Amino acid sequence: MAATQEPAQHGMNAIGEQHRRALPLAGVRVIEFVHMIMGPSCGLVLADLGAEVIKIEPTEGDNTRRLTGTGAGFWATYNRNKKSLALDLKSPQGIDIVIKLLATADAVTENFRPGTMDKLGLGYADVDRLRPGIIYCSLKGFLPGPYQERTALDEVVQMMGGLAYMTGPEGRPLRAGASVNDIMGGMFGAIAILAALHERQRSGRGQFVQSALFENNVFLVAQHMMQYAVTGKPAAPMPDRLSAWAIYDVFDTADAGQLFVAVVSDTQWKVFCEHFGMTALAADASLATNNQRVHARVSRR
Repeated sequence: MAATQEPAQHGMNAIGEQHRRALPLAGVRVIEFVHMIMGPSCGLVLADLGAEVIKIEPTEGDNTRRLTGTGAGFWATYNRNKKSLALDLKSPQGIDIVIKLLATADAVTENFRPGTMDKLGLGYADVDRLRPGIIYCSLKGFLPGPYQERTALDEVVQMMGGLAYMTGPEGRPLRAGASVNDIMGGMFGAIAILAALHERQRSGRGQFVQSALFENNVFLVAQHMMQYAVTGKPAAPMPDRLSAWAIYDVFDTADAGQLFVAVVSDTQWKVFCEHFGMTALAADASLATNNQRVHARVSRR
């Protein structure tokens, strides 16, 4: 049995390697010095696109491996398709190995506390001297500005930037149910690296790029800030919001279930009415447009 399984396994590996070589970032090597979610999610995107991502972990292993509760799935989710190497970065031997790896790298990612990589001799200036043309992505809590030396968490910037206010009911700010800033911050970092790789093909130069949790959060709530700029009225928290569409909510069903229904265009309104046999509503001229329907709903509040 073992004799027949082994060739099959080799065949599967060959198919996997062939598929990986066909991915757009095949041949790109990324060294990551990251932990938790934001940094790992950046490398995850690059690895899924075919890059060889080598994760540098402490000798005891990344702390994320040992998390329980809501963190129990962090490691498996954000570190697939990567290679790991456990090193003591405070030892000459560990730094020597890292330097040899960096000399072969196309990109570096890090999300340690501000200044940590510089103290290790692994800041952008250090790595750029070692490997001219390197793309170095720093993922932090805040971009350069008054808070740039501060650390942050997804929940902290959600509270600072208004996302928690928009998520919870009036007077009860609530953290979003997923690590939205960590994940999107990692994605923005990956986008910056992709843009820098493209630019390097043209100019031959690498560069330093950044992504940050707080500024990411500001982008997530930008539509609500712009709503105020356009209308002069502050946006209400999502549970109390005035939706852009008349039908865009969770409805109770006759069998004690719940169903989210969204009708987001006038064409969909006609299809919706026809599908549910509401021909009178479809023919009602006072409900012909979405804005009319929104006004009618508001009037009934």
